[in-house]
Amino acid sequence: MTETFRALLIEDRDGKPVAGFRDLTRDALPDHEVLVEVAYSTLNYKDGLAITGKGRIARRLPMVAGIDIAGTVVESRSDRWQPGDKVIVNGWGLSETEWGGYSRFQRLKPEWLTRLPEGFSLQDAMAIGTAGYTAALCVDALEDWGAIRPGGAEVLVTGAAGGVGSTAISLLSAKGYAVTAATGRPETHDYLAGLGATGFVDRATLAEKGGPLQKERWAGAVDSVGSTTLANVLAQTNYGGAVAACGLAGGFDLPATVMPHILRAVALLGIDSVMAPQAKRDRAWATLAAHLDKAHLASIARVEPMSKLPELAADIVAGRIRGRVVIDVAG
Repeated sequence: MTETFRALLIEDRDGKPVAGFRDLTRDALPDHEVLVEVAYSTLNYKDGLAITGKGRIARRLPMVAGIDIAGTVVESRSDRWQPGDKVIVNGWGLSETEWGGYSRFQRLKPEWLTRLPEGFSLQDAMAIGTAGYTAALCVDALEDWGAIRPGGAEVLVTGAAGGVGSTAISLLSAKGYAVTAATGRPETHDYLAGLGATGFVDRATLAEKGGPLQKERWAGAVDSVGSTTLANVLAQTNYGGAVAACGLAGGFDLPATVMPHILRAVALLGIDSVMAPQAKRDRAWATLAAHLDKAHLASIARVEPMSKLPELAADIVAGRIRGRVVIDVAG
């Protein structure tokens, strides 16, 4: 295959990962069983770290970045997939150990693919992306634990204006939960209220060191920040409550004690979206299909061309991105 197409490739330059656009051929792609023509990818915080070089995300180089894919099967050596199938891929080490979505074509293992749910377009699926799929995993986990109930005590969402937070607020509100949004950007309050948030907390108050047990406030929480924020959220969670933790935008440390866990029976639920089994993925996408308001989805996401990835990556790392960014791989 000599036809070339553009990809964003991270390469080693003097011991440092550097991202840049390169022309590839299909022969350069990994030797996996399913060839997908990629229509859209997304921009996640992890993508921003990888592209800017501010985080060692790619564990082998060269690496095509992009942790999400939505596209159409072109060729398949697997009985599970046929040309013309519409598919999505979230996680599975894309952009870390496996080549990812910032490429017009990509070869993928058949077990990584999820069939595009009915009612969603490829663009819709990437407006949701790993961030929205992770939010659904968090909501499913909190409900499974039994800590939250419609009409009950408030559920806190940290990193509220980000991709995980925005989708979590929309899902929780649609399911009848009272949602409080933690954000440091007052200009996003109208946007978050439109998604269903009924209360607001300044994220700065959660970023300050607090006591190991604080006033009980939350039935549960979705946290994508980590560090001191997560420690304070745990300390403020009601007896028998739970916190679904899925991110580390504020740091990977956790300066907490066991006191909320052993004195208030508070659960810390770790949410992994990268290697989650297919049953959890299917359930999360079913949750999204059933409860995510399409009008909210339109307000959460915007589409940008792949050519703008370098500047968009800098913006998301600096906290200047609201909601979701869908990447048009042809752009």
